[in-house]
Amino acid sequence: MNRDIKILVADDHPMLLKGLKDELVNNNYKNITTASNGAEALEKLASDTHEIAILDIEMPLLTGFEVINKCQEKDLNTKFIILTSHKESRYIFKAKSLNISGYLLKDEPFSEIQKCIYKVLDGENYYSSTFNDVFQSQISPELQKIKLLSPSERTIVRLIANEKSSKEISETLLISVRTVQKHRANIIKKLSLSSDQDALTNWVSQNKALISSL
Repeated sequence: MNRDIKILVADDHPMLLKGLKDELVNNNYKNITTASNGAEALEKLASDTHEIAILDIEMPLLTGFEVINKCQEKDLNTKFIILTSHKESRYIFKAKSLNISGYLLKDEPFSEIQKCIYKVLDGENYYSSTFNDVFQSQISPELQKIKLLSPSERTIVRLIANEKSSKEISETLLISVRTVQKHRANIIKKLSLSSDQDALTNWVSQNKALISSL
């Protein structure tokens, strides 16, 4: 693999930032740029080409996700790897919705980071094996439910996630409010939700990141 690739590392913890940079340098990666907050990371990524950016999520000024979103808006070709302490499913959903190439935990050995870099440069995605249980227990069941929905129903779910009312959905899709309500009833049935008035809205709120990745 070409070790001359340019890598940006961003983390607001100085010791972690220095430690990761030193590990990369010790493994013959020659072009390492660092940033201690999200705004600095964005500025450096926008001003110079980097093949890889390894970002923490929680950083001052801009989060790692916000940096990635802004870089994607600028059509930068950088591949992104999240390196974080967050194991919660909502962060994984968010990473997948942004089509982030890699997602690793900070307590994993450097060999995992190196493996992730190899895979990402080869055009593959690489997520920590720690998340296998999360995918099986939390993400997979919800994905299976969503697969039961028709294309029209998925569109309505996405619009609900964007906080559109039934009237606004009807205007957007050029259908009647009654048709929207019928779709909502079918969605509730397919998702095995309760008949409570807010059941569908609550489910959508809890699964927003997954829905946005559809």
